[in-house]
Amino acid sequence: MRFLKKTNINFMAAQNFTSILSIALIVSGIVSLIIKGGPLLSIDFTGGSIAQIKFEQTVDISKLRNTLGKFGFSNAEIIEFGSPEEVLIKTQFTGSSNEISENLTTALGKTFSLRRVESVGPKIGKELQQDALFAIGLALIMILIYITFRFDAYYSLGSVAALIHDVLITLSVFSLLSYEINLSIIAAFLTIVGYSLNDTIVVFDRIRENIPKHLKKTLQEIVNISLNDTLSRTIITSLTTMMVVVILFLWGGEVINLFAIALIVGVFVGTYSSIFVASPVMLYFERRSKGNLKK
Repeated sequence: MRFLKKTNINFMAAQNFTSILSIALIVSGIVSLIIKGGPLLSIDFTGGSIAQIKFEQTVDISKLRNTLGKFGFSNAEIIEFGSPEEVLIKTQFTGSSNEISENLTTALGKTFSLRRVESVGPKIGKELQQDALFAIGLALIMILIYITFRFDAYYSLGSVAALIHDVLITLSVFSLLSYEINLSIIAAFLTIVGYSLNDTIVVFDRIRENIPKHLKKTLQEIVNISLNDTLSRTIITSLTTMMVVVILFLWGGEVINLFAIALIVGVFVGTYSSIFVASPVMLYFERRSKGNLKK
């Protein structure tokens, strides 16, 4: 990809279009969340039970779901787990392990073996919701402080805007596609924050290096030069990371399927935001300060 080092793309000329695109995606996600009454949360946050069971023969998941619905396991989420004979059942049923085992035996007979049962109470689920929001919020605040000291307040506002953009876009995609939010997705959000921040810092560091080299150019021109300078690195990093998460999605199994989807969206959006969100936001505040950043 040596030819990418010689690119001269005017990225900042597209900032109006990309701003409209980002706002449209975020607004559509927010509207979807309002219509659906919030994100679709797993039992990790709402409380419920998980049962891993293995049948003697291949099971028809749709028939299994209908059968369980008649015995207190309404709206159960059932996914194949490792083999066609083994499934993972997630349900809002909050009884004890013995009650879950008895109800499953009543519903399905003695055609299965129970591998494990896990229960999450509503109180614990609520605490996990608060802890998840706290973790994401604390990560953003610490990043804001770090970038302020490492670079400048304008850089920090641009980087945090990009990170919030990435999380909101990923959440919007999950809401629009009706994907469930569980603890692994929260881990994916934090991973996305770290990946996107790394890409943004590389761009900002190059901008800071180029300012004294191009004193006669405007900051917008310097930003374009810096984005072109780092473009080959950005593309190579994004492609190699995307290869790994796509492999996880295709062959990682149902357990990490949503985690891989979140990372695929996050890697793509994180690369996009480091170019079309972080730098334009930094430029916006620089213009309002009448060029103080370059001075």
